[in-house]
Amino acid sequence: MRIFIAGGHGQIALLLSRQLVEAGHEPVGFIRNPAHSVDLAAAGATSAVLDLENSSVDEVAAAIAGADAVVFAAGAGGGSTAERKLTVDRDGAILLGEAAAAAGVQRYILISAMSADDFDADSDDVFQVYLKAKSEADAAIRASSLDWTIIRPGALTDDAPTGAVTVGATVDRGSIPRADVAAVIVSLISTGSAVHEQFELISGETPITAAF
Repeated sequence: MRIFIAGGHGQIALLLSRQLVEAGHEPVGFIRNPAHSVDLAAAGATSAVLDLENSSVDEVAAAIAGADAVVFAAGAGGGSTAERKLTVDRDGAILLGEAAAAAGVQRYILISAMSADDFDADSDDVFQVYLKAKSEADAAIRASSLDWTIIRPGALTDDAPTGAVTVGATVDRGSIPRADVAAVIVSLISTGSAVHEQFELISGETPITAAF
């Protein structure tokens, strides 16, 4: 399958590209900086230069035409402003969903954040705005006609993958290697599992292949 990944140069995205290639899929990563195409190529992915903050629904729809699935793995990143949490983490995710619907790409996997709905609506703290952005993006995608899955991982680490997770509507706070988040996405794409499901995700005892 041909999979488009928004935020294609991110840490999870690069791990995901490698794992998708190993599973026989064809990943394409959206990047803003053309120089990052070298890193995507090293991961086995092709790249497409596209900036979700400055693109229309029609432009994104044209870019993903013919895809089998899209994954939103983009983020404004640490040190970014509250405004960019909204324009990237919220508006970018919603734009990709609208473009997927316009292009006839039904499968949409969104990487969100644990406890996103618990944000303080009265706070202008950057982290609270980040949670607000994730929560509102999740709500918009849940309301869409897409075959969506929303993943809300705990604290992300660069530890070696364990291949085992804890999954639930809500789970205790914990961490998970980025490589295991990527492996979950590969499993969902390959099996078509967890459509119209939202879940929190940390490391655990259940093999990924048996968790969904």
